[in-house]
Amino acid sequence: MTAEITDQNFDELVIRPGKTVVLDLWAEWCPPCLKLGPIMEEIAKDFEGKALIGKVNVDRNPEISVQFGIRNIPAILYFRNGKLVDKQIGFVPKETLVQKLAAQL
Repeated sequence: MTAEITDQNFDELVIRPGKTVVLDLWAEWCPPCLKLGPIMEEIAKDFEGKALIGKVNVDRNPEISVQFGIRNIPAILYFRNGKLVDKQIGFVPKETLVQKLAAQL
């Protein structure tokens, strides 16, 4: 299951050494975001215990989008040891997301 990441819990859950984190920045009004949601849930199950998969609702948590210069969604951010190491803008197939995540583990 994906974790809900907010402006308030971002530092605690994402910027933590020793962790690999993938964030899905999305909004309820974004059709590609809604299509990506179930894929992110599958990835969360597939990588349980290996990586934290989180979702950020950009309408409710604007600080994260501003901090990383996100202007288009869906946006997938990859963190390793608290640092942004990769990103993907726009909808892509599950295989692409899994390959990028596997490269960070």
